[in-house]
Amino acid sequence: MKPSLQLRLSQHLALTPQLQQSIRLLQLSTIELEHELERYLLENPLLEREEEYPFPTTMRTDGEQEVVTEASVGETPGERTASDEESWLQDQPVANGSSGSFDDDEESDYQDVQAATVSLREHLLWQIGLMTLSERDRVLVRCLIEALDDDGYLTQSLDELAEVMPGELDIVPEELQIALKHLQHLDPTGVGARTAQECLLLQLEVLPAGQANALAREIVGNHLELLASHDFPKLRKLTGCDETALRAAHVLICSLNPRPGATYAPSDTRYITPDVLVRKTRGQWSVSVNSDALPRLRINSLYAQILSRQRGSGLAGQLQEARWLIRNVQQRFDTILRVAQAIVERQRQFLDHGEVAMRPLILREIAEALGLHESTISRVTTQKYMATPRGIFELKYFFGSHVGTEAGGACSATAIRALIKQMISAEEPTKPLSDSQISEVLGQQGIVVARRTIAKYREALNIPPVNLRKSI
Repeated sequence: MKPSLQLRLSQHLALTPQLQQSIRLLQLSTIELEHELERYLLENPLLEREEEYPFPTTMRTDGEQEVVTEASVGETPGERTASDEESWLQDQPVANGSSGSFDDDEESDYQDVQAATVSLREHLLWQIGLMTLSERDRVLVRCLIEALDDDGYLTQSLDELAEVMPGELDIVPEELQIALKHLQHLDPTGVGARTAQECLLLQLEVLPAGQANALAREIVGNHLELLASHDFPKLRKLTGCDETALRAAHVLICSLNPRPGATYAPSDTRYITPDVLVRKTRGQWSVSVNSDALPRLRINSLYAQILSRQRGSGLAGQLQEARWLIRNVQQRFDTILRVAQAIVERQRQFLDHGEVAMRPLILREIAEALGLHESTISRVTTQKYMATPRGIFELKYFFGSHVGTEAGGACSATAIRALIKQMISAEEPTKPLSDSQISEVLGQQGIVVARRTIAKYREALNIPPVNLRKSI
C-alpha cells in the first residue's frame, strides 16, 4: 500500500485541568467542598483564608429585572449578615439541626458540650449489677445482652447461642431459659423478646389486669395478624366481644412499644448548612448566598511578593493553581445563585402557598433559561440546599414530573401528593377514602390521575392503604 499524507478536520472537547476542577467543585456538597479546600490549603502555601471576600452575594427580581448586588471589599461578614442573614436564619426550621446563641463572655467550650447518651447494652448491664444473681447467672445474662439487636430483640435461638458460648461454661438449655427470664424482667419492658408477639405480651403482663388487658392478650396471642389487617368484624366474631371492648383493647395494644430498644439506639444527626437563603422583601422574593457556607480564600501576599522578585521559582505553578481555585469557587457559588434564583422565579406560588401550589419543573427549563447544560443543572441541584420561610429544601426538591389536567395544563406531582395528604388527613376514620375515590375526587377538580398513580404517591408518603386506615 502506497503511503500518503491526508488532512482531516475534527472537533473534540478537551477537559483542561481548570475545567476539571470547576466541574468537580460544582458537584461537591458544602461539607465536601470544605474538606476539599482544607486539602488545598495544606498542599499550597500560596493559598490562605481571609475574613473579607468580595463576591456577588445577593440576587433579587423586580418584575423581570435581575439585580445583582456585590459585597464591598471592605465589608466584614458580621456587618453584612448581622441584621439580615444570621437573624433571619435563626428563625427558620432547620432540618435535623438546632439553633442557639451564646453571650460573648461565655466560655466557648460550652458550644462543644453534647448530651451524654446511654446505650441499651450499658443500661441493661447497669441493672444487672444491681440484681442479686450468682456469678454464673450474671455471665449468662451478659451473654444474652450482647446478642440483642438494636430494637432489643433476641434474634438467635437459645440453642444457637449455647453452641457459640465458651465450652468451659458447660451450659445446658435450662440455664439459658432462666437467664432469659432475668433479662426479660429488665427495663425497658419487652427487651429480650424473640418475636413482636412475645414483646407485646411481656408488656401486657406488667400492666394492670382488667377486661381490656385480658382481651388484648387474647388478640396478641392468637389473632395479631387480623389486628394488623384491621379485620375488626372477624376479631369480634372470634373473641365474642362487642365493639366497645374491642376498641379499648385496640387502644391498649397501640400504646405498647414493639421496639423497646430503639429508645437507646444512637441517633445519626445530620447538620445541613444551606447554600442560599430565600426571603421576601417588599413583596419580592430575593435569593442570597449564605455567608456561612461561603469560603473566603486569597493569595498569600508575602509569598506572592517573593515570587514576583524571583522569576522561575517553583512556586509559579502553585500560584496559578491557587488562582484557578479561587476563580472556580467564585464561579461555583455564582452558578448556584443563578440556578436558585431561576427556581424561585418559577416556584413563587410554592413559597406563597405551599406544596399544593408547586408547579411542574424540569432541568431542561432551567438549563435553557440560563444557557447551561442539563448536566450542569443536575450537579448544581444535588446536595445543595435552599433555606426558605417554609423550611430547608434540596434544590432538587423543586423539580418533578407532571400530570395533565382537563384544561390542557399540567399539575406537579408534588402538588398532587400534597392534595392526597390533605384529603386523607381530613377523611373520616370510619370511612377512609380508597385510591379509586381519591382519583375520582381529583378528577372532579380537573386533575386526571389513575388509581395506580394514586397508590404510588400514597406509598411514597408512607400512608397505609384504606383497610389499614379504617378504625373501629
